[in-house]
Amino acid sequence: MIFKAILLLASTNLPAATKEEQPEVIIITSSRQAQSLTNLAESVSVLNEQIIQDVSPGHPAELLNRVSGVHVNDLGGEGHMTAIRQPITTGGVYLFLEDGLPTRPTGFFNHNGLYEIDIPNSGRVEVTKGPGSALYGSDAIGGIFNILTPEPSADLSGRIQAELGSDGWLRGLVGLSGPLNDKHSVRWQLNRTQSDGFREEADYTRLSSNLRLDSEISAQWQAKTLMSFGKIDQSGTSGLNFQDYQQNPTKNLFHGEMGARDVQAFRLSSELSYQISDTEQLMITPFYRHNRSELMPSWMLTYDPVLQETRFASYGILAQYSNQHSDRINWTTGIDIDYTPATFSEQQIEVFRQGDIYTDYRLTGRTNYHFDADQTSISPYAQLQWFINEQLILSLGARYDWFKVDYTDLLPGTVPQTVGRSSWFRPASQSIDYQQLSPKLGLVYKITDKQQLFANRRHAFRVPSVGQVFRAGTSVDTTELKPVQAVNHELGWRGQFASLRLDATLYDLAITDDVVTFIDGNTRKLTNAGETSHRGIEFSGLWQLTEQWQWQLSGTFTRQKYNDYQYLFSCFPPACMPAINETRNFAGFDVGKAPRQLWQSSLSYSPYEQWWLEMEWQKVGRYFTDETNTNVYPGHDLVNLRVRYDVSANLQLAARLMNALDKRYSTLTSNQVGSSAIEYRPGMPRSIFVTATWSF
Repeated sequence: MIFKAILLLASTNLPAATKEEQPEVIIITSSRQAQSLTNLAESVSVLNEQIIQDVSPGHPAELLNRVSGVHVNDLGGEGHMTAIRQPITTGGVYLFLEDGLPTRPTGFFNHNGLYEIDIPNSGRVEVTKGPGSALYGSDAIGGIFNILTPEPSADLSGRIQAELGSDGWLRGLVGLSGPLNDKHSVRWQLNRTQSDGFREEADYTRLSSNLRLDSEISAQWQAKTLMSFGKIDQSGTSGLNFQDYQQNPTKNLFHGEMGARDVQAFRLSSELSYQISDTEQLMITPFYRHNRSELMPSWMLTYDPVLQETRFASYGILAQYSNQHSDRINWTTGIDIDYTPATFSEQQIEVFRQGDIYTDYRLTGRTNYHFDADQTSISPYAQLQWFINEQLILSLGARYDWFKVDYTDLLPGTVPQTVGRSSWFRPASQSIDYQQLSPKLGLVYKITDKQQLFANRRHAFRVPSVGQVFRAGTSVDTTELKPVQAVNHELGWRGQFASLRLDATLYDLAITDDVVTFIDGNTRKLTNAGETSHRGIEFSGLWQLTEQWQWQLSGTFTRQKYNDYQYLFSCFPPACMPAINETRNFAGFDVGKAPRQLWQSSLSYSPYEQWWLEMEWQKVGRYFTDETNTNVYPGHDLVNLRVRYDVSANLQLAARLMNALDKRYSTLTSNQVGSSAIEYRPGMPRSIFVTATWSF
């Protein structure tokens, strides 16, 4: 059906333009250099600065869910999980970049990682769906988010934005930009946000800032230096049973510091670009990261309550050489080097409850884990783009990743690993290394100047996380884990017309060697034995209907299956007589928490130059709430409204009404395997936010 639609569009004379031809879409992520989207054999979407300011996202989901195939949920504050060609998951299958630099090293993935980047102040967001180009390594399985900072302005300019809204929402955004002299220009931005949250004891604060310095050192040397800092204090928010979800959705089982997290992230990088000749360029980017996170894992409060602290510092360099060998061949080669010493500690706590509310805790004096994990990665890559003729483009690439982790257990051997029925196994101090080759192949066929077919085969992988390997819990043999493997096949079509832009993509993503848990006798083990299949169709369109009206639509149909996947089934008296603790397999079942459909559409109207109005519809389709496919979340539909009025050239007023129909919905609905106790995460009720922006 999709192929018939592509052929029909390719042969159809589309309506004449109602406005000037839409501008060419330029992509940075694929090669760390500007390229036309029409030359790329991969599915990439762009959200420009105007869209970011129009949406004015209070949460990353409000912006990113406008992209076809992308679903980011809201877990409170700016907490989130993501689903791109994957279920809604905390797994490390996404790569978060700031100006092309990974915000975290491999092995330290955080599913909330987008809150470490200042998205409302960004100048552009590029989303690559599926594995990335040869420039990117571990974690880039489901997709890549590249958040790009805005360039400094040629003249002195500034923006001050004040925003208030429901549930104690207060946000201030500040930006100043301009030249320092004829060689240097700078942009400074600040984001200060606080909210009480719509649920009890769900307050959230954020302070982030970035400073960008662009320098023209000489006719050949240019530099872009970026310093970013973010501090996030976020209270814990709980799931609710069905009765509370329906009758008391503001209830929160975590009060005070229970389930809270405190994150600080600092990054410093300097991209040095040397124009060797008209056809050759060398880029060298030294970087430094420092990150500290303290959290009380809310999902562990019922069975293993702890306080965890992770600290790491990264020292690295990205080096890349590009050669426009001729009009037909682009050649890029480079190497990424990253050294990250890290420390992890975990203290056991005792929690206190009043009824079903977690109210407080105390330290028991036991330290379950304290270890160093110093990671070194060296990753050379090469990428070729060959314009075979005016219609056909071939791209080839490969990346080789080598990782070594030096792990040192800092606890004395006298600290017991098993107490009563509970275990906190600790691997012996050792070094582990991983090696991975990731080839990429892509083709672009230009049907006409305005239409392209593209296809690709891309390999990707995910290195086991430091916590998964060395924070073993009750599992053994965790140090034997290997990287998870993924192969993505993709076929797509793009069309760019005067008033209309369309694209459609079919994909088939197969994941093997996924980590599964099984019982061997009386021992709980982890191994690489899981196989899943993820297939779907993504499509989007942008149509400038008239000078005043614009319609945007994106949609996704997915089917995600377990081909071979084990799980532990446990049931104890009195529910089960006798007790059951065994390994089962749910091969053939649908992947849990994987929505069958995702839709987003917006209709905007500008009746006068000063006015802009938008109505947005979002839909999350039904999904099974666990791996056994016994319970279903039916999905939900939301309507959001936005309006902006330019009072003058310097003053702008705006408002947004989120969940305008006050729909009761859940941002995550799940249950433990085989359990009937379903948890719901209530979504934000009808909420209004108003903004005043002064710029010069």
